Amino acid sequence: MLMKSASQSLTEQICARIGDRIRNRLLAPGARLPSVRLCAEQQGVSVSTVVAAYDQLQAQGLVVAHKNRGFFVRDITLNLPVAALPAARHAMKGMASAPVDAAALIRGMFHPVSNKPQPGMGVFPADWLESSFMPAAVRKTSSASALRDFSLQYGEPMGDSGLRRALSQRLGALNIPAEPGQIITPVGATHALDIISRTLLRAGDCVMVEEPGWAVEFARLDALGMRVLPVPRRADGPDLDVMEQYCQMHAPKLFVSVSVFHNPTGYCLAPGSAHRLLQLACQHGFHIAEDDTYSHLAPDHATRLCALDGLQRTLYVSGFSKILAPGWRVGFVAAPPDLVERLLDTKLLATLTTPALFEKALAWCIDQGQLRRHAERIRSRLDQARSRSVKLALAHGCTFAAEPAGLFGWVETGVDTDALAQRLLDEDYLIAPGALFHAVRKPSTLMRINFATTQDAAFWTVFARLRNGRG
Repeated sequence: MLMKSASQSLTEQICARIGDRIRNRLLAPGARLPSVRLCAEQQGVSVSTVVAAYDQLQAQGLVVAHKNRGFFVRDITLNLPVAALPAARHAMKGMASAPVDAAALIRGMFHPVSNKPQPGMGVFPADWLESSFMPAAVRKTSSASALRDFSLQYGEPMGDSGLRRALSQRLGALNIPAEPGQIITPVGATHALDIISRTLLRAGDCVMVEEPGWAVEFARLDALGMRVLPVPRRADGPDLDVMEQYCQMHAPKLFVSVSVFHNPTGYCLAPGSAHRLLQLACQHGFHIAEDDTYSHLAPDHATRLCALDGLQRTLYVSGFSKILAPGWRVGFVAAPPDLVERLLDTKLLATLTTPALFEKALAWCIDQGQLRRHAERIRSRLDQARSRSVKLALAHGCTFAAEPAGLFGWVETGVDTDALAQRLLDEDYLIAPGALFHAVRKPSTLMRINFATTQDAAFWTVFARLRNGRG
């Protein structure tokens, strides 16, 4: 709450609050600040106070004013001096249509805005993941002699052989034929996708990505200089007609897909769409990176492209940050035999090898059945949380744009969620507005919620109050 203070004026408080959000990237470059009048109403201050605050932000080089349009967040990564602002203003004319910066969600995960459950988070709460077997696994694999052996030398280039054997068996249960020699362990699933991109693509290449889709993937591909081709994601799978047009016009080299419990919609791929998609890949010669990050939450019989294709044009990506240990940073990619050496070269150039301790501990967790039992407990708890969250969302005037499933809900709010997100930050809640899940920023009334962190009626009460325009 803003309060009159001898040490800091109301103007300085507004300036500091917005400035902190820009520096922490909770406001993305190109985002429009609330109008002066709206901000004054929201904060309970005079228009002149807000004008003075916005002027200070502009003087600090954090925002840019566009005549008759308002104030917009400047890209502070440009690190331009204030004297260069005229040129920055010109460069930012197209910023509103630039790919959305996904750093806000990541920074919010590392530095929570408060100790309240955060609806926009992409992970389970820490207390959900606590277990006794994880410390036991580390102790088991870090005896004095073992710790000496794998600490004083680099690990296996492809990853711990015991873990790769365990992963091969796990993939076999999913009907994905992957020998240990086809599996490489990177530093998490995101790193696996990065290895694939750097191996198969060059700057300027076209990549098809589902939309709405994972905000980080759009930002990552854009940073690599790729041309992102958004493919509408429907309930049964990607829009194959759009993909056909892209193939004829742009000859894309890769398609990135989340087949099971798609983020953010929760959709699962239908068998018929999967078969047609694989036919399209063979016809036009592109590869498919199947991101199965949520595999531990889904039934084994769910339709997976890699199972139907047998790892010919497909690459399978998954990891254990979501279900087990975010800090262990263990992921893996299973690839066609002819791509393994190229992918390994990319991994070696970036990280040499990956830490053996956590890979060996993870192999123990899998072999002992601990991971399987842990995942069953998480699924049961998530089912209960989803039921409560859905009831609260519906009771507070929301609807679901997709059938609730998995970890995330795709919620229709009826208002601009970019603007709503800023108001909720004042109440110490970080949400994931729909604009974050599109390759090109555009207004959205949707938001993604985490079912594990939206069971609290207190959030929905604040949400409804702010959505309905009450301060």
